[in-house]
Amino acid sequence: MDDFSAVLDAIAFAARAHRHQMRKDKETPYVSHVFRVCLTVRQVFGIDDPRVLAAAVLHDTIEDTTTDYDDIIEHFGPEVASWVQALTKEKRLPDAQRESEYMQALADAPWQVHVCKLADIHDNLIDSKHLRAEGLARTIRRSREYMAALDARITEPRVRAAYRIVANLLDQREKAV
Repeated sequence: MDDFSAVLDAIAFAARAHRHQMRKDKETPYVSHVFRVCLTVRQVFGIDDPRVLAAAVLHDTIEDTTTDYDDIIEHFGPEVASWVQALTKEKRLPDAQRESEYMQALADAPWQVHVCKLADIHDNLIDSKHLRAEGLARTIRRSREYMAALDARITEPRVRAAYRIVANLLDQREKAV
């Protein structure tokens, strides 16, 4: 997976996996979110590693589709699969336990996972304008929780810069509420 073709393969894979899903506005195809997360990693955060970009595009496939970890290993290798797995919540758990375990997994994950999660938070904040007040408050609260879980664990300078970008956006969204 040294070349850009892995990213193109991940885009096609994600488009197929999410093909029947819509965003919360019920008008936007869900796959636009994973594409924007990948673009945020590349264009906003300046990370161009094709493996990281592939993980960004695939970050919701295990959690939100019938795709499993083995499917990701088969198509993209164990490294990308491990990153996507770290970005996956265990939906069979009660909400509080699920979120707690997810935040711990995020905190313990490598920088590649951190940058993908930061891009996910960034896109969810950018795409929150259609949410009602309670949905926006929930997005902001969860974003703060994820940011807190990541904060002390980020040592990679490019990821620290990405963290600051997302923190600033989060501050702006909170002030606008």
